[in-house]
Amino acid sequence: MNSRERVLAALNHQPPDKVPLDIGGHRSSGIAAIAYARLKQELAITTGDIYVYDMVQQLAIVEEPVLDALGVDVIEMGRGFLKDDSDWKDWVLPDGTPCKIPDYINVEKREEDWWLLTDDGQELGLQKKGCLYFEQTYFPMRDRDITTDDFSNLEYDMGRTIWTGTPHPGAHLPLNEAGLKEMSIKAKVLRESTDRAIVALFGGNMFELPQWLYGMENYFVYMGLYPEDVIRLSEKICEIHMKNLEKWIGAVGPYVDVVLFGDDLGSQNSPLMSTRMYRDYFKPYHKKLWNRAKELAEVKTMLHCCGSITPLIPDLIEAGIDAINPVQINCAGMDASELKAKFANEITFWGGGCDTGDILPNASSEEIRQHVIRQVDVLNRNGGFVFQQVHNIMANVPASNVVTMCKAIRN
Repeated sequence: MNSRERVLAALNHQPPDKVPLDIGGHRSSGIAAIAYARLKQELAITTGDIYVYDMVQQLAIVEEPVLDALGVDVIEMGRGFLKDDSDWKDWVLPDGTPCKIPDYINVEKREEDWWLLTDDGQELGLQKKGCLYFEQTYFPMRDRDITTDDFSNLEYDMGRTIWTGTPHPGAHLPLNEAGLKEMSIKAKVLRESTDRAIVALFGGNMFELPQWLYGMENYFVYMGLYPEDVIRLSEKICEIHMKNLEKWIGAVGPYVDVVLFGDDLGSQNSPLMSTRMYRDYFKPYHKKLWNRAKELAEVKTMLHCCGSITPLIPDLIEAGIDAINPVQINCAGMDASELKAKFANEITFWGGGCDTGDILPNASSEEIRQHVIRQVDVLNRNGGFVFQQVHNIMANVPASNVVTMCKAIRN
């Protein structure tokens, strides 16, 4: 099997020839740029720069020589964009490492802190001195009353949060005729240049987006007090997402394998809402979006969803999702053996391969190796598994531990 065939076999619950591996295939399977610089040194790769494609999380593009060295089977659609040196500009990571960031990113240093801005100067996020990430500072609908709002300018506001207003490569293009044409051309070129499975991030967040608009604390209150207005908002958000999805899939659908959606539904200990709330507020709209993607293109759908979410998985399956990541095995009720026993034939686990909270940064090489072997043994039975560490590899992870993890996968 080549890489694409290997990943598709896993998604179709067929045993692959070996475990498919994803590192850097999307914004929740990546590696912090600080750790990536050390990883290149560990692998003795001296070509290229450190390219930060996700400014908020400061994730690095995993370059072709690193993908080859680690045996990675997945690539993100954004790798087809920003191919010229002029598309990038110089910046410095919090530890002093020089790097490149997309030229369209608007950052401004004020005294010791960095601000992330829109093109018209609206402050979206702040990175304080000594911090590794940008934190959201602007919530465009925080002061609006959900019960009286007609959401007439919702689409404009949806683009003015730190997560939606700081696009990754590819998503920086407008969904107009020219932007869609460029997306299509560059996605096609990428497709023809690689046999890796291509993941394309659409987003389509239904639960998280209102938190970015109102603030989490406000939106959770609204979910309890104003169910009719929450549903009214979900309907409007879904309508906007659907319009954008249909344009976007029309451009890139023939050239990608997996369309990635996002909504973090869980905390460390439980889902962030009751099953009833999920079914009332979000499931109908997830179902519309996920199934429409598969109607428009021959793709699989994946949901990025952190936390303890086992009670919601049957509903996610019923709504039409094919795969879920990052499979946060250190959360309550997320034991790999139990998940595989309950849902083995119904959903692909894209993740859960290595705990990044404690094991990957802190354990010995042998402990990491044994941990990975155990996880793979459970999750890879009869397919339905793509190896990904639990979410992104953080800045404090030793490079040698990343290499140990990757070697253990196919031991």
